[in-house]
Amino acid sequence: MIINRYLIREIGKPLAAILGILVALFASYSAAGFLSEAVNGLLPIDTVAEMIGLKVLISLEVLIPISLYISVVLAFGRLYGDSEFTAMFALRITPARVMGAVVSLSGCLAIVVACLSLGARPWAYDKLHELSRHAELTLDVNAMEAGTFYVGQHGRRVIFVTHRDGPASPAQDVFVQVWHEDHTEIVHAQLAYPLSQTTPNGGREIYLTDAHIYELGHDDDHPDRALSAQGIVINPDSRDPAPPEYSSVAASSAELARSDSARDIAELQWRLSTPLSTLLLGMLGIPLSRARPRQGKYEKFGTAILVYSGYYLLCTSARTWVQHGVVAAFPGIWWAPALLAAFLAFSLAGPALGMKYRRSRA
Repeated sequence: MIINRYLIREIGKPLAAILGILVALFASYSAAGFLSEAVNGLLPIDTVAEMIGLKVLISLEVLIPISLYISVVLAFGRLYGDSEFTAMFALRITPARVMGAVVSLSGCLAIVVACLSLGARPWAYDKLHELSRHAELTLDVNAMEAGTFYVGQHGRRVIFVTHRDGPASPAQDVFVQVWHEDHTEIVHAQLAYPLSQTTPNGGREIYLTDAHIYELGHDDDHPDRALSAQGIVINPDSRDPAPPEYSSVAASSAELARSDSARDIAELQWRLSTPLSTLLLGMLGIPLSRARPRQGKYEKFGTAILVYSGYYLLCTSARTWVQHGVVAAFPGIWWAPALLAAFLAFSLAGPALGMKYRRSRA
C-alpha cells in the first residue's frame, strides 16, 4: 500500500498541475471569442462567465485523459531516470504491482470521465445552446458602435449605426432590418437612443425620431406598407425565440441509445469511448516512460505527444466518418480504441519478447 500511494502521489502532483494549466488555457481561448461578442453588443456580459464555465465542463472529458497520460509519462520518466524503479524492482516490486497502481488511478478517473461524457456533457451543451438562443434575442444596445453591422437570429435581424459618439449616447442614421415569416420589416431613423427601463427579457426598448418603417410582404396576401413617424418606440428583442433545433451533442444518452441516426450513433459511441480511452492512455504512459538509469527524464515526452496526437486524430476522424455514413455503426469508432489497445499490448510485451528472442538466438 505504501508503494501504491507513493506512485499515485507521484502521478497526482503533475496531473493536478497539467490539468489546471490546460483548463486555464482552454478557458482563456473560449473567453476571447465570447468577450469580443460581448464588447460588440452581441452577447450580454453577465452570461459570458457561465458560457465559459460550460465550455470548460465539456472539455474535461478530453483534458482529463491527456493530463493523466502526460502525468504518467513525466512521473515514471523521472522515477526511471533517478533509478527509483531499479531500486523497487530489486526489492521485488513487480511491474504488475506498478501497473496495478496506475490502473486503479486510471479506473477512478475513467469513472469521472464517464459521468462527464454521459451526463454532464449533454446537459452543458443544452444549457449552452439555451444561452446562445437567449443572446441572439437580447442585444446590449448601449455597447453598439458606429460602422458595424450587428447580425443576429441567424441573419433574421440586422442593425447598423452610421454615427455615435460613444456608449450610451444617441445613435444617428440608424438602419434596422427584421425578417418575419410573412414579411420583412425595414426601419430607418435619424436618431435613436435606448430608454432607461428594461424589457421582461432584460433588453431595452429604443426610441426613434423621424422614423420611416417599411413592411415588404413575401406574398400577395401581405401587401407592402410604409409608415412615417416623428417618434416611435421599438423593441429589437421582441421576436419570440425559434424552437430549439435537435442537436445530437445536447441529446441525453438514453435518447441517443434509442436512435438509429448516424449522427446520434457517432455521438453515443464517442461518449462511451472517452472513459475507455482514459484507462488505455493511463496504462500506455507506463511503457512510453521507460528509460535507462541516468537517461534524460523527459526524453520520451516528444514520442508520447506524437502518439496521443495520432490517436486523437484517429478518434475524431472515425467519429466524423460515422456521422457521415462512411463507416457503419459497427465497427463505428471502436477500431480507434482497438488500435490503441493493440499498441499498448505490443508496448508492454515487446521488451520481454525481444529479450526472449535474443536469448534464443544466443
